Amino acid sequence: MKVLKDEGLKVVGVKSWKTHNRAGHGNWGPINGVIMHHTVTKGTDASINICYNGHADLPGPLCHGVIDKDGTVYLVSAGRANHAGLGDPTVLSAVVAERKTPGDKVATVDGNSRFYGFECVNLGDGKDSWPDVQVDAMVKAAAAICRHYGWKAASVIGHKEWQPGKIDPKGPAFDDMDTFRARIDARLKGKPSKPAPKPSAKPAVSLANVSAAARKDPAAPQGKTTYKADVLIVEKALVAEGLLASKWADGSYGTLTLAAYKRWQNRCGYFTADTADGIPGKTTLKRLADRHGFVVKG
Repeated sequence: MKVLKDEGLKVVGVKSWKTHNRAGHGNWGPINGVIMHHTVTKGTDASINICYNGHADLPGPLCHGVIDKDGTVYLVSAGRANHAGLGDPTVLSAVVAERKTPGDKVATVDGNSRFYGFECVNLGDGKDSWPDVQVDAMVKAAAAICRHYGWKAASVIGHKEWQPGKIDPKGPAFDDMDTFRARIDARLKGKPSKPAPKPSAKPAVSLANVSAAARKDPAAPQGKTTYKADVLIVEKALVAEGLLASKWADGSYGTLTLAAYKRWQNRCGYFTADTADGIPGKTTLKRLADRHGFVVKG
């Protein structure tokens, strides 16, 4: 949310968006880019409702953010979402390399694990209007994600460039997606509309302490806290990533925290489901720290 607000967007969190995801139905990460969609629905409430809850054929969430016609971004998920489906592996390779997309011909690679998705309120019939404020919000939202990860605009694609048979987003501003990406690149060359606040002193986490807790707490009695202060900071970051329910952020590195950190290791791309052990190492812990405002000691 902060990343989008810092880009000058009006952002609203919907219900339990931070933990609302499709965890357990496939990987979430490594993240490589952003896919833009249109909703094929009319009206703000109806669009948010279907994107949050899904429908009979496809469970929600169906994206990460819904961009309304007035430019407001409604966040509905912070984890894996059913928005991209299967797509072309050559397109994914182009996005990772940040080069021109070659055109989608097959649908064999899971995009839900690799892309953020924004559903933009529009019927997609070629007649429904795209207000300038909405298109500008789409540019800002995509630029915000790119700025956060250090990506170029080539990391942003349309659904129609990912999956054969798709037409979204459909409208004059997206007839040539390269023109839309040029707007994102131009924005990335400048500063965000709203400057980020000066950072406050960051809390510190001891790598040795959380690693020790990861080895001791799971086998200990329920609620055992070996290094509560350090573990609590890590747990809160896992909650923010949508990997751990907030009620289990209690300073005890129990089995649920261990499982959540395994999923974080998978997301980072350094481990597979078989090799992740849930015990923090310097690389994955520092990556979590960089994203959630703490520093790693040791």
